[in-house]
Amino acid sequence: MSPTAVATAAARRVVFPFTAIVGQEEMKLALILNVIDPKIGGVMIMGDRGTGKSTTIRALADLLPEIPVVANDPFNSHPNDPDLMSDEVRQKLENGEEIPVVYKKVQIVDLPLGATEDRVCGTIDIEKALSEGVKAFEPGLLAKANRGILYVDEVNLLDDHLVDVLLDSAASGWNTVEREGISIRHPARFVLVGSGNPEEGELRPQLLDRFGMHAEIHTVKEPALRVQIVEQRTEFDQDPLKFIEKYQPQQQQLQQQIVKAQELLPSVTIDYDLRLKISEVCSELNVDGLRGDIVTNRAAKALAALEGRSQVTVDDIRRVITLCLRHRLRKDPLESIDSGYKVEKAFARVFGVEIPAENSAQTNGSGQFITGVR
Repeated sequence: MSPTAVATAAARRVVFPFTAIVGQEEMKLALILNVIDPKIGGVMIMGDRGTGKSTTIRALADLLPEIPVVANDPFNSHPNDPDLMSDEVRQKLENGEEIPVVYKKVQIVDLPLGATEDRVCGTIDIEKALSEGVKAFEPGLLAKANRGILYVDEVNLLDDHLVDVLLDSAASGWNTVEREGISIRHPARFVLVGSGNPEEGELRPQLLDRFGMHAEIHTVKEPALRVQIVEQRTEFDQDPLKFIEKYQPQQQQLQQQIVKAQELLPSVTIDYDLRLKISEVCSELNVDGLRGDIVTNRAAKALAALEGRSQVTVDDIRRVITLCLRHRLRKDPLESIDSGYKVEKAFARVFGVEIPAENSAQTNGSGQFITGVR
């Protein structure tokens, strides 16, 4: 790590490196695929307490490269992409005005459990609007999260109405605020990540279905692995900068891999036969709606792009289909989420393949996606 990079790391809040996190491959894979293609629709991470959910999400945001944003813009507007810029910036662009650009880290925005709708969506100052005739908008958390990651811890304890608002914005990429006949909209394209502990209650099936992927994480049982995790954490706490420097090569390698995958993604294709079989699996599992089909197609393409390929394989689909479908099978709210056994059985039958024991729902066969992580 260069002296400048060390100084920058020291100035920022020190974050545990993503590539140093041991185990939890299912969660790491789901997060990376959503960063490659935010249109997958976010990740719901459910698991035991103290399994590194928050650490992993913050580590991912820290790993990502800096992005170009319009200087002093509350919406982190993209300087060139109209879908990711505010109306004000678009107007300036159309008028041929010069737009100042700065580079900044991808933001992770935490949504507190007690947040009000005004705090999340933003508010319109009616007095100012009436007296001065201007649209005075106070941006909320959705504006701050544009082109970043919106993280909701204990999402299962959040008010259902707020969860709906978040999911609507994540799906459409826009947030609209209307009050007293005044309407303002701004881009809100973010990766929505929710985490929770099943002991504290589940999300309603209608809301669960809106999350693109569902990752299950469990406490590591293997004693040697637990010791390794404890030692790593101790080493990080004693000298964070030295620990970060040690993992810098892997961090840079994974960062480049993600950037290349984002560039490759538009040219990745999936054969009609494979798409037909994905829909056959969804149909056999009685998955409501078409979200399951769409998300599985997107996730398989993102995985192929991550591994530098422009053609989706059966193995790509095998590695993502459980993550994309397991939370869509529930019909009875009292029924718990299937660990993935039903999805794997249907996949094996439709695709005519056998799923090896080590690649079952527990490991999801996703340990191979990054070198040097395990």
